[in-house]
Parts: sequence; C-alpha cells; structure tokens
Amino acid sequence: MESFVVTWWMWMLLGLALLLCEILTPGGFYVLFFGAGALVVGALNLLGISFGLAGDGLVFAVVSVAALVLFRKPLTQRFRNLTPQLPVDNLAGESCVAAEDIPAEGRGKVELRGTAWNACNLGTEPIPRAARCRVERVDGLCLYVRAE
Repeated sequence: MESFVVTWWMWMLLGLALLLCEILTPGGFYVLFFGAGALVVGALNLLGISFGLAGDGLVFAVVSVAALVLFRKPLTQRFRNLTPQLPVDNLAGESCVAAEDIPAEGRGKVELRGTAWNACNLGTEPIPRAARCRVERVDGLCLYVRAE
C-alpha cells in the first residue's frame, strides 16, 4: 500500500489558505500563526528538510503555537494603538421635543434626532407634549431632561 506524501507545495497552499482565512474573518490574530507555521514547514520541505508526515505535523504544531504565544499579544497591542479612538457622541446639551406629557420628576418619551427616547424629567414642573427640553445627561437609553 502506498503512503500519502505531503509535498512542500501542499504545505504552502495550506499556509496561504490559512492566511486568507485570517484576512476574511474578524481579527483575532489566531489563524495567522497557523498559516505561518504551515509556510515554515513548506519552506523546510522545499529546502529538503523533511521529517515525514508525523514529524512535519509536529513541527507545524510547535511553530504555530510558539508563534501564537510569543507574537499575538504584541501584535494585537500594536494594532489597538494604531486604531484611532473616536469620541463617543454626547447628547448632553442637545435640544429635544416631548412626545407626550412628562410629569414632574417622572418618566415619558421625547424625540431627539428623529428617534424616540425614554426620558426622565429632572424638573419640578411637568413638561407638556411638544414642548422643548434640554438633555442634561444620558444613562443607558434614558435621557435626563429639563424644560427649556
């Protein structure tokens, strides 16, 4: 019976396929190192260094896991530092319109930027429907408002 032989170009194709998978999936930088491991084994085989299928599989696993342990954390930190930190849109100070009567220190609905929001009236006077109010702070999906 003939044994299955994995040639250098098969390892290279596996490595390129794994690198492609890393590009096509949301980044976590995991598959990248297994692709690099397959490319290393393919390069070794191309240079005439082969350990048989089991040995090549072991080299693939060791190189991949070692690269993952050594390089993943610095790589993710580097890319995190390159990503600009955009300020979160702050709604405090925005003007909105009461979509319904909001009792004093009670809850109701307001409309802001074309969207209905839950609102808490911080004032001691009720806010009538269609009255303008000012957002003082945001907590989750609730706007804390006061009549203008």
